[in-house]
Order: sequence, then C-alpha cells, then structure tokens
Amino acid sequence: MIPSIEKDSLEQIKIFQEQKLADLLAYVSQHSPFYKRLFSGQNIDLSKIKTLEDLQHLPVTTKEDLQQYNDDFLCVPQHKIIDYASTSGTLGDPVTFGLTDSDLDRLAYNEAISFACAGIAEGDVVQLMTTIDRKFMAGLAYFLGLRKLKVGVIRVGAGIPELQWDSILKYKPSYLITVPSFLLKLIEYAEIHGIDYNNSSIKGAICIGESLRNQDFSMNTLSKKITDQWNIQLFSTYASTEMSTAFTECEHGIGGHHHPELIITEVLDENNNPVKNGEAGELTFTTLGIEAMPLLRFKTGDIVQLHDEPCACGRNTFRVGPVIGRKKQMIKYKGTTLYPPAMNDVLSDFDNIENHLIEISTNDLGTDEILIKIAVKSQTPEFLQEIKDHFRAKLRVTPKIEFASKEVLNPLVFNPMSRKPIRFFDFRKTTV
Repeated sequence: MIPSIEKDSLEQIKIFQEQKLADLLAYVSQHSPFYKRLFSGQNIDLSKIKTLEDLQHLPVTTKEDLQQYNDDFLCVPQHKIIDYASTSGTLGDPVTFGLTDSDLDRLAYNEAISFACAGIAEGDVVQLMTTIDRKFMAGLAYFLGLRKLKVGVIRVGAGIPELQWDSILKYKPSYLITVPSFLLKLIEYAEIHGIDYNNSSIKGAICIGESLRNQDFSMNTLSKKITDQWNIQLFSTYASTEMSTAFTECEHGIGGHHHPELIITEVLDENNNPVKNGEAGELTFTTLGIEAMPLLRFKTGDIVQLHDEPCACGRNTFRVGPVIGRKKQMIKYKGTTLYPPAMNDVLSDFDNIENHLIEISTNDLGTDEILIKIAVKSQTPEFLQEIKDHFRAKLRVTPKIEFASKEVLNPLVFNPMSRKPIRFFDFRKTTV
C-alpha cells in the first residue's frame, strides 16, 4: 500500500505540493483568525507565494503562538469539532486541537499508510500498548489507522506486563505498538515466568516516544538490548499532535518516510533559513488537508537531518532521521553541546541502572549545570566511577552523577499524568 504520489518523481511531488499549498493559503486566509491577522499585520501578499521556496517569505508559527492564541487557530465553528485532542505539554502548557470528521479520516489515512510502510497488512492482529484516553491523539490515530487497514486491534493500553502477555498468548498478535523501553519489561517478565517469548506470535514492534537508532541508522543501545534477546523487528516512528502526520520507517530502517500528500517540511537554521542539503536543523512543517486547525511553517523544536538517498522500498520521498534533540533542551556544558538523548543512550549501556533522570540548572557562573540521578541494583563507588569514565569516553565530558532510590525516581519519571516517561527536568533560570 504505497500511495502513487510517493512513487512519483521529485519534480511531480513538488508540483503536487505547490498546488496543495495554494489551496491551504486560500483556506487559512479566509477561515483562520490567527493567520488572517498575521497576514494583514505584516502586509503579506499571498499571490506571490507560488513555490515551496516562496514559503521563506512567510513568518514561522511557534509553540508559543499556539499556547497564547489557541482558539484563534480554529477554522471551523465548534459544532463541527468531532474530537478534542491535546499536546503532551512536554515543553510548556498543553495545547488543545479540535478535529472534524474530515480530519479524523485524514488521521486514519495517515496511520494506515504509515503502518503499511512498516509491513502491517490486512489479516494481521496488533496489540495497542498505548493509552487511547486523556485526549491522546496518537492512541486514537493508531486505532483508526489499523481499522482502515482492516487489521485486528487488541486495546490493552499501557503498562502491566502480566496483562500484556495474557493478551499476546491468547490473541496471538503479530505486532505491538509500544514505548520501546517497555519491551525490556516484557522480556524480564517472560523470563521470570517461563514464557518462551522468541516462539511467540510477535514479529515486530512499532516504537514510539524513544529513539531506536543512532544518526547513521545503526541500532542504539536500547534497540540492541531488545533485539539481542528478542528476535523481533523494531520500527521507529516520529510524529506529533500538531502535525497529525507520522514519519514511519519501512523494513530498511533508514529514516521515517515523508508523506507529501499530508505535509510540507522544511529544516531551518537559527535565523529561519533553510539549512544546506544534509545538514541538521529545526524541523518545520506546513500541514495539508487539515480542516479544523491547519498550521503554516510550524517550528517543532526538534533538531533533525533529512535524507534523500533512494530507498529500496520504492518510495521516492525523503526521510527524517533520528531526532538529535529538542532545541529548548540543548545544553552547553564545559564547551560541549549536549542533548538529553545522547545522555540517555550512555546510561542505557549499564544493566545495573534501573531508572534515571537528568536535571539541568544554572550555576553561580550563569552556565548550565547537569545532575544525573540514578537508581541502581547495586551501589558502589567503583560503579559510579565506571559511569563517569563512560561519559568521558562517549561525550567528552562528565556530568555530576548521584545515586537515588527507585522510590524517589519512579513517581517523577512515570508521572501518572504524563503519557510517556519524563527523564528531563529543566530548572535553568533562562532556557536556551
């Protein structure tokens, strides 16, 4: 199930997207209070925006804009809103998104072609191990997409390894949709309870919320830990509530494929100019085909690199590489630029570490200070030194590291009000 547009030439894809862009600009200039005000206030002549390159003449939209003017982005009357979703609020106050019936159809289409990209097909059974409540768009999107693919869905929800295994053994799903680190808990439970997980029905897992790969697409520590024990294929996916679109890996595992019928993407530098081909920058997108809350040049805050080398799967679309980090989570430490994913990966090398979190604060000199708290199975000074040496070898710097108990860390990391583990806490006086 590869949409024909994704097999077209790059020139044909560009022409298609420019036609869709013209439709979008006409729509938001008529229906969006926010963009009508923005275009009028900056005297923007939309008739001059004809190509994808012309997008640079339009201002960007930020998370702060969404938080401050949330309702002004709505392009439809309230009675047309069928579903209310909200962002997770990882980097600020959550933002509410309304979806119309048409938007839900688009969401289902997006997930259907994304799951098909990972090899899921009619006749498969998939275990959904994420929440579908709490206004979580992704959980609903997964269900709608699988239904559109005519795939069986087991809606178990998050957590509880015993319940997950009961369902796996009873219904025999072929794929799981889950946070990848939870797969380690499934393995641990299976080993304790004598479940032969390598002879189970599971062929693969669609992984959300945590990175699986290094920048060269090799498997990172987390995915190696999983696949060294469990012979299943892991697929990485990148998405957000704001874009209502997913970038999902195919079986070749070299980045999440772009769906040009759903989204226009740019990668921008600090001055909102496009980076050179192959360079990293902030992923910025323009949604296509959204009725209730379309977004124009929305800056995600995620630093990524795009890849346009041909993929053996037959799609001609570019691919989004693993997220390097979030712009607001960038840390300057002893002359080195760091992002939390790199530190998480270093800590994942140690089986002795059961849980961890990273705290960033501003020291007396006005520079960034890092404190990593770890809960371990066995506390020794030698182990602490081993971790510090590993940080120095991998990242060239050694942050402050201290032991903490699981009883202290678990409620912070696995906050019941959050949809995903929270391992980064920013207490800086001014954020970067």
